[in-house]
Amino acid sequence: MITSSQKSKIIQIINVFETGTKDGKYDLIATYPDGKNGSRQITYGRSQTTEQGNLKALIEKYIANKGAYAGEFKVYLQKIGKIPLVDDAAFKSLLKKAAKQDPVMRKSQDDFFEVLYYQPAFHFFEKNKFTQALSLLVIYDSYIHSGSVPAFIREKFAENVPVNGGDEKKWIKKYTEARHNWLTTHSKQLLRKTNYRTKCFLEQIAINNWDLSKPTNANGTTV
Repeated sequence: MITSSQKSKIIQIINVFETGTKDGKYDLIATYPDGKNGSRQITYGRSQTTEQGNLKALIEKYIANKGAYAGEFKVYLQKIGKIPLVDDAAFKSLLKKAAKQDPVMRKSQDDFFEVLYYQPAFHFFEKNKFTQALSLLVIYDSYIHSGSVPAFIREKFAENVPVNGGDEKKWIKKYTEARHNWLTTHSKQLLRKTNYRTKCFLEQIAINNWDLSKPTNANGTTV
């Protein structure tokens, strides 16, 4: 059973990873060359979704929720993910304004990250009979960062998931080590720089913080 306080802490840690704050910066916009073929793209919001990923789905949710700036966003809806908007100052200004001034955008983001990332991660967690809060943190981070628990990383070690008779703590440690190595040695410097995530998890495993009751150092911020 994952408690509400454990879930809150998991989300806060991910928010720190993504935006540097426990509450998340709903209006944060960054641009990185991590799109298709190394193209630059916008990343946006509390837990950061991308222009070439699920940004369109977030804007659709905001429009459906009748946000104050829904009409202005409709102009961009068919462009997101198809026509690069990374240098469109008006679009980026609209994203920032909506998050700063309209509570509907913040609520839309909360619902969006819950449905598209947390719930699929929690389904993987339950389906495979994991039980520990730290396990869910590791899994949820994979969904936020990579969209899943990638099979190519799972193939790098032999331990089974609990539902197949494996040891939960051993699997999480092996998976985190394999993911840490993948990030640390990745050909893209941008990904190499994100290995602070797996470093954090390995530190929590080392201090036996499976229920996340101890303070967690998330890339320099204590949660």
